[in-house]
Amino acid sequence: RRVLSSPLRRLVREFVAQNNASQIKHVIQILSQEFALSQHPHSRKGGLIGLAACSIALGKDSGLYLKELIEPVLTCFNDADSRLRYYACEALYNIVKVARGSVLPHFNVLFDGLSKLAADPDPNVKSGSELLDRLLKDIVTESNQFDLVGFIPLLRERIYSNNQYSRQFIISWILVLESVPDINLLDYLPEILDGLFQILGDNSKEIRKMCEVALGEFLKEIKKNPSSVKFAEMANILVIHCQAADDLIQLTAMCWMREFIQLAGRVMLPYSSGILTAVLPCLSYDDRKKNIKEVANVCNQSLMKLVIPEDDEMDEAKQSVALLAEPTSEESLSKPEAASSGESLNELDVTALNQPLSFPCSSERIQVTLNLDGIVQVLDCHLHDTSIGMMTRIAVLKWLYHLYIKTPRKMFRHTDSLFPILLRTLSDESDEVILKDLEVLAEIASSPAGQTEAPGPSEGSDARPSPVELHVPARTSQLSNSGPKGLECSPSTPTMNSYFYKFMINLLKRFSSERKLLETRGAFIIRQLCLLLNAENIFHSMADILLREEDLKFASTMVHTLNTILLTSSELFQLRNQLKDLKTPESRNLFCCLYRSWCHNPVTTVSLCFLTQNYKHAYDLIQKFGDLEVTVDFLTEVDKLVQLIECPIFTYLRLQLLDVKNNPYLIKALYGLLMLLPQSSAFQLLSHRLQCVPNPELMQTADSTKPSGGGSGFRRPTASNIDYAELLQHFEKVQNKHLEARHQRAGRAEQLDRRVVL
Repeated sequence: RRVLSSPLRRLVREFVAQNNASQIKHVIQILSQEFALSQHPHSRKGGLIGLAACSIALGKDSGLYLKELIEPVLTCFNDADSRLRYYACEALYNIVKVARGSVLPHFNVLFDGLSKLAADPDPNVKSGSELLDRLLKDIVTESNQFDLVGFIPLLRERIYSNNQYSRQFIISWILVLESVPDINLLDYLPEILDGLFQILGDNSKEIRKMCEVALGEFLKEIKKNPSSVKFAEMANILVIHCQAADDLIQLTAMCWMREFIQLAGRVMLPYSSGILTAVLPCLSYDDRKKNIKEVANVCNQSLMKLVIPEDDEMDEAKQSVALLAEPTSEESLSKPEAASSGESLNELDVTALNQPLSFPCSSERIQVTLNLDGIVQVLDCHLHDTSIGMMTRIAVLKWLYHLYIKTPRKMFRHTDSLFPILLRTLSDESDEVILKDLEVLAEIASSPAGQTEAPGPSEGSDARPSPVELHVPARTSQLSNSGPKGLECSPSTPTMNSYFYKFMINLLKRFSSERKLLETRGAFIIRQLCLLLNAENIFHSMADILLREEDLKFASTMVHTLNTILLTSSELFQLRNQLKDLKTPESRNLFCCLYRSWCHNPVTTVSLCFLTQNYKHAYDLIQKFGDLEVTVDFLTEVDKLVQLIECPIFTYLRLQLLDVKNNPYLIKALYGLLMLLPQSSAFQLLSHRLQCVPNPELMQTADSTKPSGGGSGFRRPTASNIDYAELLQHFEKVQNKHLEARHQRAGRAEQLDRRVVL
């Protein structure tokens, strides 16, 4: 090698001294064409040694001939002979060592060649390429003339290599470029972020660790300089990798998403549907993926906070104008990411959001369009998916509730499509899911934004709400003047809108078609609704609907359920007090409404009369029981009523037994129940109670001639407004219908039995 290179170096030095550039080029051309690119291996080897010697002889002038020196050497990188590849690597090392910073204009071709050698199967070649790689990194680190713009397209292409050694080579260069103060790789992070996340899934622990470090450094830089970060261009990339099957990729992407939402704020809103698609399933992960679940929960909460009441008031057209008025950059569009993110992310191409932000985020009010349609579509899909976990369903319902609170006007455009699945969700296995579902439904039924301007039914005693709408006076003034705080007050406000009656109808239909739901969760659902909405409205509307129910058996069962809730639930204490006194026209109207539906079940009708202290009418009803068909179910309900009379709710009734003179019909009614019962534990219980009724003669006192303040209906002169005779006729009419229906069912069952016998 020395024999060949020494004379050549002397010759080249002479040409340099003579400033004879043409001869120098001629020598390089001969070494390149006739030797380095020769068909004979030994000639190629000699050519490579000659080109290295020529470069050494040229010294600082080698920069003038780098293109001619480098190209033939790089060609030999592809040689089939590993020894020649090694010599090519050695030759290029000498050329670069002499030229130093002058090689930077040729950096891309050098990098391209080195990336291939990094995956070379021969260990000697790989070792040589590593020496050359370190030299080139030193040159880039100490130089301030590195062309990052020209290098990024090559880096973006090479980063998708599947070869482990090539990936290691790429990551090592990214770490070097990150460490150079004068090179701002963060500006081009959107170009390489997807590739980095793919490398993070490599099988090699070492490469995964290197990639983790690189991504960690980028994230630190993002936190330090959020104003220069193109958040919007990377949002879709994170959405994709937040759904990765690899745990490390998913956790890392989720951590990035958390920081993006917190740093970029409302700039992330147009990507909400994609983010929710990625985040919501993670909320149901078990302890094996606890870290991902916790980060996803933070992402979800942070994203929810970005939705503000102003989103409901902003006019979309004005927003578009505002966005177009802001300076935009066409080069900063994130087309590949949006295209690869799937159908659910179509709405994410918001060009005006790709500009750096003005911070601090807390004071910014960037006008962005909340794509509510996309968000609702994602939430709706997750509710329809029966395979999703409980925590995900709860999160979806929390989102819907939040959107109805913050953006009620826009959300009510979606109510008709959401309503069926919200009703079906009441059949969920989880009580917590049902509670959240009821909160959403209650908000829909009570929000002023759901009020229509349609005229209600005409005034009068026979006026009834239509099956699809319960009329409430329009509250347009509240809609226009109530700020965000006013809207957030619901669902506790005792108001009804156009959806309230529709909700009650569909809820009862649900109970009718799913009897198991009524048996297991019916009381729970109605009690919760009484807390969320106005209990009087609920009972009034349900009684009104049940009055027209064609399935008499269901009507009887439903009335029994409602009556049990009315008499036993602590949530209905105020409503019981209201009915107990019947002092107001509203309370008397409610009693009459309940009574007409309660007639579907004779025993519940009596219990309602006991609750409202209509003892004479209760006695009249019990007298009619002799004409009814007494069944086992009927006697069981009488038994339960006796048990209820002994409960704290009827304390006032038991105390009124002391006033025998003013409550004769109460005692008669109780004796009537006693006579209906067979010799059972309930019979013994009521009999013992009645034995405690004092002798009226023994209860005489000095003031016995004065009118009693408690007891029967005589102490309520306004009760005369109620037509008890008409109510009794209605009771008989309803019970006759039930009798006919039972006989029809019995007849059908008998015919079926005959067919089976035949």
